[in-house]
Amino acid sequence: MASRALTLFTINMSHYSEKIRWLLDYEEIPYQEIALTPALHTVPMWFKGRRAQTTVPLLQSGKICIQDSPRIVDWLAVHCSPLDSMPSGKQQEILAVQQRFDAIGKPIARYLYLPGFAHDALIRTLWTQFAKPWERRFIALAYPLIKPAFRIKLRINSRAVKQAEQLIDAEIRWLEQRLQQLEPGIKQKEPQETEQPIKGQKEEQGRRSKTCRYLVGDAFSFADIAAASILAPLACPPEHPIYGEEEFREKMAGPAQQWADSAALQWVRDIYAEHRGTVWTRIPVL
Repeated sequence: MASRALTLFTINMSHYSEKIRWLLDYEEIPYQEIALTPALHTVPMWFKGRRAQTTVPLLQSGKICIQDSPRIVDWLAVHCSPLDSMPSGKQQEILAVQQRFDAIGKPIARYLYLPGFAHDALIRTLWTQFAKPWERRFIALAYPLIKPAFRIKLRINSRAVKQAEQLIDAEIRWLEQRLQQLEPGIKQKEPQETEQPIKGQKEEQGRRSKTCRYLVGDAFSFADIAAASILAPLACPPEHPIYGEEEFREKMAGPAQQWADSAALQWVRDIYAEHRGTVWTRIPVL
């Protein structure tokens, strides 16, 4: 296990951040989360990452900084091994699932921000959820400049969004086909009164698991975390404190209603209900 305390730098709306947060929570790896404000996150992430990138999440262990969620997963697999969610014999298959869903992470953001930017008050509220007072004032003043810059950087235009929709649809169809081939997981037996109380997220989630279908093997794994977290902004599971909010569903995820009743997004909601637990058991440090 990693001997140094871990610090996770995130943005509250980032589904890539949610992926790593969920993995750390599930594996019960202690960490402190620092929530960054969009736009203002770029400078610290540029310097900490040392990769000429401004992306989140970024995981810090002492002087070591690991930027980008797949690289963080690889680092955790080495320095916090063994990971129960990544059985050694299935790692390649699990990481292949992560890779295909990571590929639609930016298209999903692009797809949601196009309608979202029609609701500036909502975007400003989401961006400043964990902001310091001075950061909140800065966003309020600079938002008219940040918004068009963000549109350009993320390619938020009708043509790119149409392409994003096609990519998302293809992965949702892939997931539906995969689910059709899978058998539901085996329900774990309920503990008897005489048994020792169950402690820890992994044990409790295993006990609560009903008949979910799992993407790799017959048990919950990081493959399920990787797929469900990236698709969560489209599925809007109520367990997530942002994606599950009614205003987010209506104003940002509204176009995703075309997939709302799909087996794929219902699977995401089922996985969250059975395996996520509480998001932000501790409020991130500002």
